[in-house]
Amino acid sequence: MIISNEQELKAMREIGRICAITLRELGEALRPGMTTLELDELAKKLFSEQGARSAPISCYQFPGHTCISVNEEVAHGIPGSRVLKEGDKVNIDVSAHKNGYFADTSATFVIGAINHHRQKLIDCCKRCLERAISVSVAGNPLNKIGLVIEKEAKRNGFRTIKNLCGHGVGHTLHDEPESIFNYFEKRDHRILRPGMVLAIEPFISERDEYVEEEPDGWTLKTPHHSEVIQFEHTVMVGEDEPIILTLP
Repeated sequence: MIISNEQELKAMREIGRICAITLRELGEALRPGMTTLELDELAKKLFSEQGARSAPISCYQFPGHTCISVNEEVAHGIPGSRVLKEGDKVNIDVSAHKNGYFADTSATFVIGAINHHRQKLIDCCKRCLERAISVSVAGNPLNKIGLVIEKEAKRNGFRTIKNLCGHGVGHTLHDEPESIFNYFEKRDHRILRPGMVLAIEPFISERDEYVEEEPDGWTLKTPHHSEVIQFEHTVMVGEDEPIILTLP
């Protein structure tokens, strides 16, 4: 999507804020002993109160209002009877739509204490996202996003997941531009244009560079169960600086 007027920007800010508030509330609700389904039911309630609907259900008939991926699960985890416990790593991916506009955001949380290695991975992923957002300026090559993500990951001794990538968002959950790679793809000659709306989502891994789909047809894991951290924002490309749309 390309935002072309104030009305569209206002609508994208609204759904972005709804997704951000929902993500914040889910993160604050995390506690040992609750199930991922209980967490997802809270998302359903928050969407309803704010006049929004789950994008994964609407677009793909996903079996949950949000994607909740625990520990070895990298993405697209299905909410269910899994009981959360102290020390669990929980990625919550919130995407929703309202009045024909979509936004997408996610964050990784840890229940209880965080060891040094996991904290290093989390901090690296956050910096990757910050750097990727900072270069989301009109006139830059789109592959600069993947370049800064890959550089930061390698600088810290980590890798990026190559078969998971960001995407355009706005009129649909997965909009133009498709496939915003989390590594430098030199063959990608696309240029960022003002008003483009991007879902930027680095996946930073200990070792593995690819994910595989589980038999349930949704859940993604790495072959060797590498620790993977993900954070995501919906961002509008600006003439001089980007605008983060998924802020509470």
